[in-house]
Amino acid sequence: MILHDFPLSSASYRVRIALNLKGLAYEKRNYVLRAGEHRMPAYRAVNPAGLVPTLETDGVRLGQSLAIIEYLDSVCPTPRMIPSDPIVRARAMEMALTIACDIHPINNLRVLQYLEHEMGQDKAAVDGWYRHWVEQGFATLEALLPDTPFAGGEAPDIVDACLVPQIYNARRFKVDLAPFPRLTAMADRAGALPAFLEAAPPAA
Repeated sequence: MILHDFPLSSASYRVRIALNLKGLAYEKRNYVLRAGEHRMPAYRAVNPAGLVPTLETDGVRLGQSLAIIEYLDSVCPTPRMIPSDPIVRARAMEMALTIACDIHPINNLRVLQYLEHEMGQDKAAVDGWYRHWVEQGFATLEALLPDTPFAGGEAPDIVDACLVPQIYNARRFKVDLAPFPRLTAMADRAGALPAFLEAAPPAA
């Protein structure tokens, strides 16, 4: 397997976590997003959207982190990233999608760069935008969390794979996490596991 990757991408980080939890070997090919390497024709040939991650496996290229995780669950079902019980599965996806659909898309690098370069917003305004949407999403998640060791239940799953990268980036942007004690505790608990540590971006 080849993972087309950017270390600080929360979407790529999710997939690295899933691959590590499942013990799957993979080769990383890193791109420097701020240099625009993902927009070059060579990478557009891999992923027409010009986004990371992309997973290459068995001659197939897959984009979108949650789709990749679902694929990995199908071909390597242990440990499960997406619960099999219908209600537990729906609840897990509700939380994972709150991160992947409500928080992440409006705060990823291309949106922040557009705000700055095309709409003339300064760094303070861009950082304020980021914090606003993260705090709204985190408030929802704090209310949804189960009374279990991990956000996904008794063991880490797709929710934790989404949460840990989002908390990591929230800290990079200096979001006040004090209002979300359970969220941060669960993220820190999962983040201390070997599969999560190995997936983490290199220390600055």
